[in-house]
Amino acid sequence: MIDHPLTEELDKLTDAQADQHKPAQPAVSHYRRLMSFELPYAVDRYPTSRYSLMELCPKTGRKHQLRRHLKHISHHLIGDTTHGNGKHNRFFREQFACQRLLLHAASLECVHPHSHAALKLAASPPEDFSQVVRLLLPFQEPPITSV
Repeated sequence: MIDHPLTEELDKLTDAQADQHKPAQPAVSHYRRLMSFELPYAVDRYPTSRYSLMELCPKTGRKHQLRRHLKHISHHLIGDTTHGNGKHNRFFREQFACQRLLLHAASLECVHPHSHAALKLAASPPEDFSQVVRLLLPFQEPPITSV
């Protein structure tokens, strides 16, 4: 769990009237590692590079919360040009032809505004996202088992 308050990230056009000095708001995200990969490439200062496929679940709704929370714990999202790591983004562009932010909303739950019925929406990852995961599979590390 990441429990780290976030200040409001203001957009010049749409947030021109917003309070510029609003204090940091509570923000909580849950995460779970699904798979780990170790690639034999020195992208940064280490001889190999490690990546993870993660499941993320925001418990609050702050602007760019997941991207900012992962940056806070130095687990940047691939393809995030604002909150990510340029060296790893460049590596994924060159090695895997990945031109996008590797973030996908697999499901969304909300309440219908008129009927108040619970809505659950689900979507499979787009093909370009799935393709990157397939390319990483040969580098998958064995799952960590509890002792």
